[in-house]
Amino acid sequence: MKKVEAVIKPFKLDDVREALSDLGITGMTAIEVKGFGRQKGHTELYRGAEYVVDFLPKVKLEIVVKDEDVERCVETITNAARTGKIGDGKIFVTTVERVVRIRTGEIDNDAI
Repeated sequence: MKKVEAVIKPFKLDDVREALSDLGITGMTAIEVKGFGRQKGHTELYRGAEYVVDFLPKVKLEIVVKDEDVERCVETITNAARTGKIGDGKIFVTTVERVVRIRTGEIDNDAI
């Protein structure tokens, strides 16, 4: 099993969720986060004063999938979240050693 973590622009969340749902992936966690990469920050004007926004709002998705579904999942997220502009985000894939569904006690692939 693999954990796919994607950091995307907030307005792309619905597009990504729908695309993953069409793929048959129904379980995910979405967390509002702030961060920056190459996009850095930007300056804004508030009541006549300029200030720097270092951390930009993003959404972090966490999805655990079977090994055979990883590539399709990553490709789907990439296509749905891409705007072609800086700050589109990143995807991280890591190995998951164990999953347990609390309600039933199911383990690993059965628990996904």
